[in-house]
Amino acid sequence: MSQRILVAFASKYGATAEIAARIGQVLREVGLHVDVQPAETVSDLSPYTAVILGSAVYAGSWRKEAVHFLETFEDKLAQMPVWLFSSGPTGQGDPLTLLKGWNFPDAQKPLTDHIQPRDLVLFHGEINMQKLNFGEKLIIKGLKAPVGDFRDWKAISAWTMSVADVLKHGATQMPQ
Repeated sequence: MSQRILVAFASKYGATAEIAARIGQVLREVGLHVDVQPAETVSDLSPYTAVILGSAVYAGSWRKEAVHFLETFEDKLAQMPVWLFSSGPTGQGDPLTLLKGWNFPDAQKPLTDHIQPRDLVLFHGEINMQKLNFGEKLIIKGLKAPVGDFRDWKAISAWTMSVADVLKHGATQMPQ
């Protein structure tokens, strides 16, 4: 059976969707078969041998579409290689440092404890004031959050290559 990888994402304004698209592109460039699609459109994992799931982060929470994906497919995900990424912090410096070590929502920790993802990674995000509603703009201004595109495409590609290395070299069987 040839490998088919799902890259699913939950994105509000498109920045996380663009990260998912880049992950898919990098995986395709190394010869893997990849589908990239919004988490809420996925109804069946049976065609896939591995899953990469990512979500935008707002106030320390994943988007509901990504959480629903984890809940819906929890048992199936626990039986396959899974990688998770979050997209969120803006500003200069290491994303984990910016979020004081936070890398995944506590509310979903029981799910990840069961699924046992191969990796949980946190990428820089983007805040585009033109896309925000009035309330969101007030919050961003009040928090003095750095505005702009802080996504580190080299870091995203490097992480994806590490995932591709595992996928291409057959280390997709779950430990017994």
